[in-house]
Amino acid sequence: MSDLEAVTTAVARGIESEGEHSTANNRAPTFHASSPIHCKARRLRRVFHMRSLAIAVATLVMCACVVGDETLPTEDDLPPARSEAALGNNARTAFNYFVAKGLTEVQSAGIVGNLMQESSARPTAVELGGGPGRGIAQWSVGGRWNTDPNNVVKFANARGADRWALQTQLDFMWHELSVVGGFGLSELRAATTLSQAVIVFQNRYERCGTCAQGKRLTYATQALRDYGGGASTPPPPGTSTGITCFSGTLQMDMPENTCVESKFDGQWYQCASGSWVDRWSNPNPCLSEHPL
Repeated sequence: MSDLEAVTTAVARGIESEGEHSTANNRAPTFHASSPIHCKARRLRRVFHMRSLAIAVATLVMCACVVGDETLPTEDDLPPARSEAALGNNARTAFNYFVAKGLTEVQSAGIVGNLMQESSARPTAVELGGGPGRGIAQWSVGGRWNTDPNNVVKFANARGADRWALQTQLDFMWHELSVVGGFGLSELRAATTLSQAVIVFQNRYERCGTCAQGKRLTYATQALRDYGGGASTPPPPGTSTGITCFSGTLQMDMPENTCVESKFDGQWYQCASGSWVDRWSNPNPCLSEHPL
């Protein structure tokens, strides 16, 4: 029996017993011929009503258990629907980030393939089925998310950063790889094929249970194809590609390689192939800049 069923049954039984006791005590000494049937109908209606009330009470009790749970993102942690972050390409931002850190495109694609399998590269991702995984790398609650000596929450708090922000989580990943150590950075740097990069990051950093390695490799292949090898070579100055990104900050479509400082989170974004990415790790220069 689930917690909800247990609470519902307990409350319903208590209310039903009280209703029957009250009916018995208040029954009139004289009845019409049909009164037993009417009494039974009233009792059934009372029980039905009380059970419905019990379910409502139990639902409130169960909901109260998750309100204020700091391991879950709230509505305030989600980027506004029309913000640059909400319209961003997280996978491309992650790819650019690790290339900017000195990894090869193959190695960076191997990381992105893993992140896509773990969370679709969503920093507010929560593991399906109520599991402990959180964030782009699905760090575990009770472990690397919030209790290990080095964890996402501690890292974010020390920097006054948002634990649910993509940039914070990418920075924490690099902190684990390059500062904390033991997560396979040297092996990753030695990887020369996508398969090697995917497996190293899967085994040394993610340490997954059911890994679905084939899917990780497929995502990595897509990332390398879409973001690597000069996939977004900037056009000559003054040339328009016709590709635009909608800016919630400026409330208009902006052309390729426009750079905007977002009013929603204060971060700089660059339009790349129709989506916003982090400006500072994007290899292409800004064709125009729009600070706040």
